Amino acid sequence: MQQQHTIAVAMSGGVDSSTVAAILAHKGARLDQGTSVVGLTLQLWDQTRLAGKHGIPDAPKAGRCCSLDDVYDARRVAEHLGIPYYVVNQQERFEQDVVRPFVSEYLAGRTPIPCSLCNNHLKFDQLLKTARSIGADSIATGHYAVNEYDPARKRWILKRPADLAKDQTYFLFGLTQAQLAHTLFPLGHMTKPEVREVARQKGLALAEKPDSQEICFIPGGSYQNFLTAYLEEQGETMPDTTGELVASSGEVLGHHEGISNFTVGQRKGLKVSSPSPLYVLNIDPTSHRVIVGADAELLTVTLRANRLNWISIPELTTPMRVLAKIRHRHEPAWATLKPAGSDEVVATFDQAQRAVTPGQSAVFYDGDEVIGGGWII
Repeated sequence: MQQQHTIAVAMSGGVDSSTVAAILAHKGARLDQGTSVVGLTLQLWDQTRLAGKHGIPDAPKAGRCCSLDDVYDARRVAEHLGIPYYVVNQQERFEQDVVRPFVSEYLAGRTPIPCSLCNNHLKFDQLLKTARSIGADSIATGHYAVNEYDPARKRWILKRPADLAKDQTYFLFGLTQAQLAHTLFPLGHMTKPEVREVARQKGLALAEKPDSQEICFIPGGSYQNFLTAYLEEQGETMPDTTGELVASSGEVLGHHEGISNFTVGQRKGLKVSSPSPLYVLNIDPTSHRVIVGADAELLTVTLRANRLNWISIPELTTPMRVLAKIRHRHEPAWATLKPAGSDEVVATFDQAQRAVTPGQSAVFYDGDEVIGGGWII
């Protein structure tokens, strides 16, 4: 008797995860029911919660990640495929592990990445636990990445996908070996146009649905509006982080209305006149000083990162040559990576990099393999 294998597909309501569900449902049918598929959607944030407050749009924009429209689309795809479908409310956990840290980081003058936090704490943690509770032994997602087991190293290896323009490994660096062992990325060897074509062939109504671009809980894209509205809802006031805008020479150029208005590398919104363009070089959360200077002053040859997670190696014990990526759209640059005390590393670049930003991720690669990563400090 063939053993039943159940895969839970994380269905976001987009074309990628819907195509994954269609591929796996079809594959399960070809395997004489040896594999069954269920759809799971995590309900993470009420899109109407802060609507109309402090410049936030009254109505959520259609097609945004995790909206009610997306839940409807996911359910419709599951019905079309004839697979069971469940919506799991994880709003409280999402707020605790993603939204609150996002707010705290911004108020401390850092620039966080909520998508990485969501992957680490929700999509590959709570989702796996939920999948097991309904009898599934693995999950599949629509991320563009490759996950393979290397018997020689006895480790699961995360690799960049065939479609490098859609590469999402930067946001997945926090996945553990235990999570990777139970995770499938069926789109890893496909390109986006190929995925849309499969969606058309499978008769999915959302084959042409555009990709989501915004952070799911920030309608309108204004971080400042969200921070103000969220703190007000929580009965908290925006902390006073006003301070001086200071040139790298030490000259005080003016005053600003709060460090949460700035991120390293920013040019617009400084509200000071200068014969040459000025950029944010550094944000001091203690003194509330925002240091500005020329674009060339944004270049640095080193970065320090902590809260590390290793994937292709158990740990870093000796210097290693890597390609380091410091933000999602950054072209990985050659660097030498060295351990620097407990749970910290220092990366020294061959060529200076622009706007290394505290709060962002630094992800380290060996060719297409993700060695690991951490958070820039």
